Amino acid sequence: MKAQSITDRYTLGDLQKWSEVARDIDPPIRLGVFGDPVAHSLSPQMQNTALRAFDINMQYARFHIRPSELRSALRFVRELEFIGINLTVPHKIAGLTHIDVADESASRCGAVNTLRLDDNKWIGSNTDAEGFSRAVRSEFSIDLRDLRIMILGAGGGTGQAIAWQCALENCERLILVNRTPAKTSALINRLRSFFVGPRVLGPVARLQAVEWDETAIRGQLADIDLIVNATPLGMNPSDSAPIPARLLAPHHMVFDCVYRASRTALLRAADEAGARGANGLSMLLHQGALSFSMWFNREAPIEAMRSAIAL
Repeated sequence: MKAQSITDRYTLGDLQKWSEVARDIDPPIRLGVFGDPVAHSLSPQMQNTALRAFDINMQYARFHIRPSELRSALRFVRELEFIGINLTVPHKIAGLTHIDVADESASRCGAVNTLRLDDNKWIGSNTDAEGFSRAVRSEFSIDLRDLRIMILGAGGGTGQAIAWQCALENCERLILVNRTPAKTSALINRLRSFFVGPRVLGPVARLQAVEWDETAIRGQLADIDLIVNATPLGMNPSDSAPIPARLLAPHHMVFDCVYRASRTALLRAADEAGARGANGLSMLLHQGALSFSMWFNREAPIEAMRSAIAL
């Protein structure tokens, strides 16, 4: 593959004149990720490695697509006979309104991150949920069903997918934290039936939404094992941690869905507290492998993909 033929990222304007832009690209681009921002995405390295492993004659690229451009961009790539698209921030929830069919994983989570074109229709799926579960098992050698979990940013597409996976696997406790209470209230109502049985000893609720407030969060953390950052905080090196470092304790596990070459402020805080921490690379790997399997109906070359995104 002539990877040098691919630019850092493409735009809606590029899609509008794709025959000219992509004329010299060989193999052709038939897969991609839409995001805003998107320059940080490691999906092209990972997916292009998988494509080469199977001698599949196409490439995967980044597309900087703003929220107002999503519908048009999906229409263009449909006409250009792309095979599939990944959606990342901020398109995962909005993407549901721009597809033809949502499978159970996407409709349940209320968010979509993987699209495949089938009979000229966009079929939407969510691989974030299962990808998160596999990542936690890989990083911490424990299953979600055995954990008391707090999700920071539970109202976004990633947070909602993770919350659903935690409920489906019958985790011990699930605490949802979000700056927009209405989003967590609606999610709580949809998840309530999964938490009717008592599993945790003591008076604490198994499912609860709390305000994004230090006092409220502090009151929950003694009964939490795994803290998940599902917000974008940490994507920029100057970002502060989503919760104060003083709230973390050695018994906590911290999973930051953000991935960067350097550790985020949240993971540095976990180190200082003596807590175990992991970034979002393993989640990216596992959700990407699931996407690849959906597009090509075969097992993804996961170890080759892992090597491609090692930071």
